[in-house]
This record gives sequence, structure tokens and C-alpha cells, in this order.
Amino acid sequence: MSETASASWFAEKIGNRTMKGIAQETRSLIRIGALPVGTKLPAVRDLAFVLGVSPATISEAWSDLRRQKIITGRGRNGTFVSADSFVAKPERLASAGHYGPDVLDLSVASPDTALLPTLGEALAQGARAEGLNSYERSRILPELEDAVRPTWPYDPGAFLVTNGGYNAVYTLLHALVRPGSAVAIEDPTAMRLLDILEDLGAEILPVACDAQGPLPASLAKALACKPAVFLFQPRLHSVTGRTVSAERLDALAGVLAGTGTLVVEDDGVGDISPVPRQTLGARFPDRVIHILSYSKTLGPDLRLAVLSSSAAIVEEIQSYRSFSSGWTSRVLQGATAWLLRDPETGACLARAREVYRERRERVVEALERGGVAVEPASGGLCVWMPVAAESYALVTLAARGIAVHPGSKFSVAPTPFVRVATARLAANHDKVAAALLTAAGN
Repeated sequence: MSETASASWFAEKIGNRTMKGIAQETRSLIRIGALPVGTKLPAVRDLAFVLGVSPATISEAWSDLRRQKIITGRGRNGTFVSADSFVAKPERLASAGHYGPDVLDLSVASPDTALLPTLGEALAQGARAEGLNSYERSRILPELEDAVRPTWPYDPGAFLVTNGGYNAVYTLLHALVRPGSAVAIEDPTAMRLLDILEDLGAEILPVACDAQGPLPASLAKALACKPAVFLFQPRLHSVTGRTVSAERLDALAGVLAGTGTLVVEDDGVGDISPVPRQTLGARFPDRVIHILSYSKTLGPDLRLAVLSSSAAIVEEIQSYRSFSSGWTSRVLQGATAWLLRDPETGACLARAREVYRERRERVVEALERGGVAVEPASGGLCVWMPVAAESYALVTLAARGIAVHPGSKFSVAPTPFVRVATARLAANHDKVAAALLTAAGN
């Protein structure tokens, strides 16, 4: 067929003339190659006329396909088939490089495995978990709830265990937020959070931040657009290392009061943070969802996070999960409960906190001696370094055998920063800092 699909051609192919039917059958035509990538689709009014439906029906069908990123509007030039793949792809994560053994990879802010607790005894204890191998959808094992409740920052309506922190965010957003809804989120933020929101087709409303956290005025501006969710990291920001101050948290609560926006608190770095956990859960118990991930502290292969919210919200999230896994492994829940009770885990975490702090501060101090000011931070696994030009910084570091992430991966707008992971930087701090100073271009 030609590069433009005529309305009459569509009329021969489309049998179900409902909005869902038009979207589904167009999707099928694209999948089998009858509508190749690059094909221009008929004008909305022309297609509506030959199918005998309203233009709104066609527009809604096209909107559904646009959310799946398989057709793209080009303004007055029309609408085109842009992809024949229906598999969602996290673009920011997928664009990460695969570097050889001669490259110092400072792009991934993952924990140093030498600083994680050993799992042998924990997994043996987990294999004795209550209800092991039952198909009952268990939200949280009683022993794990007993272990997390004493240090939880507020008294929630219910707990739910998920397969990691990002799985918690992905699941709750798909359970509670309609595709295409607006979501307010800190800028910058974790790149995987942006991947999740873009896959959902959300309208991303960036909330500007300073050293104390999200700016109340910027959040108020975002809330005027009626977002379904405000997502932020109150304890330790995974990108910048900042912590939301108590005064700023109270100001944010004042802005959020009187709205119906869900508040998602992502504590992805967990007890690597030297500061206490904090939450708006006591202030808004019916709409705060608080998430604590154990990947950075106890190990990513535990694949475990705990979230809390009202009983009604937890029930909605669990209902969505019933379409897939239904529950998180009781073995892993039991192992986590055992680790949280084991005194050696606390000692291991204290040592890890100190090592991560020292590695990060050695880089920050060297940068500041060289005239590059880094935003004050409470700690974390990386440095958010300002640069004169992102592309220059990346090329300069690559020429010296160092890989970092561009700041643009963590924002919906260009940003003059790079993120440098310091968690596993056990040596060569001065050499790395010298390269970073050159890359900063100041």
C-alpha cells in the first residue's frame, strides 16, 4: 500500500466501530505490517465520515495509540505510524552504556556488595516462613510487619510488601492513576521514575527544588493543574543527596492541604541515609503512600520494599497486583524480617553509611577545592555535579576512561549537571576528582 492510508482502505479493514475496536484493530494492522512505520493515517474527520462515527471517537482511539507510542502526531502534517513494537521500553534506563573492563563506571549508583550483609543465614530462616508455598495472597508476613512497625515514621492503616521500590511505584501508579493523568514530581528525580511515568503516558509536572527540597511555590503551581499524584523523596534524594528540611516539609503540607492529590513518598536509599525517616503520613493518612526499599541496604536480590497507606488504598494496589504476582515471596519476606532483627545487620549498615559518606565527601571536597561548588547534601551514593556543558563533560570524562550519567536523564528539561556515582569508588579519588574538574569546564 502507499505511504498514506486512505479512509476508504480503513473502512474495509475496521469491523468494530467503537473507540476500543478502532484502536485495537488499528493496533493489529500495525502489528502485522499492513500499516508500516511511516504510514500517514487518514484525517480524523475523513475517517469518522467513512466509518460512520463521530470525530471524537477517532480522536479517542488515536489518543490511546499515542499513549502507547505507536503513532505520533506531527501537527498540521498529520498523524503517522511511529513504531511497530508494542513492548514498553524504559528509554532512560535502556540508554545506559555497557562499558568494558578498562572503563571506570561511575554511572550506576548501586551499593558496594562488600558492604551488604550476608544472606545465607537469613535465607535459611526465610525458608521457614509462615505459610510457605501457600497461594494465599499475603500482603505482609506478620513477622516482617512486627520488624518494620517500630521504626515506621507514622502509624499507617495497612502495609504491603512489593518486589522492590520501583516495583512499588510502578504498581501503585498503574493501580491508582489513569493513563494520561498529570503527575507532579521533583526536578531532578530518579531516571527510572521518569521512565515509569512516561510509560504510563503521564503528563509530567516538574517541581523545582533548592537545597531544602521542593519549592512550595513550584508545587502550588503544579497543583493548579490538578495532578493525581505528587511524588517526592523526603528523606534522602537519590540524585542530589539532599534531605527535605523539617520547615520545608511543613510548608509543603500547607500547600497540599485542601487538595485531593495523592502523595507518594519514595525512600529508595533507605537507612544508608544518616538522617531520620520523615513523612506526611500523620498529616494526610488517607492519601499518603510511604515506600521504603531495602535494595540499597540489605541487597538488591532480596527484591523487597514495604509500602504503607490507608487500608482502602492498599486494597486497591493489592487488587491490581492480583493480575500478576499477587504477593512477594515469603522466603524473601522472612529473610528480611530476620535481618532487621539481627544486631549484626545494624552494625553492617552503620559501617556502610560511614564508608559511603567518606567516599562521597572525598570527591566533593576535591571538587570544592578546585572551585566547583556542589549543593549541600546529607549523604548518598552519588554526587550531582554542575558542569558548563553536559556534552563536553561526558566526552572529556570518556577520553579519560570514566563513565557518568548525563544530568538530562534525571529531568524533563536540559540541565547542566552530571551524576557521578561514588558508592563503589574505593580508590583513585584524586585522579577521578582531577578528571571531574576538567570536565566541569568552569
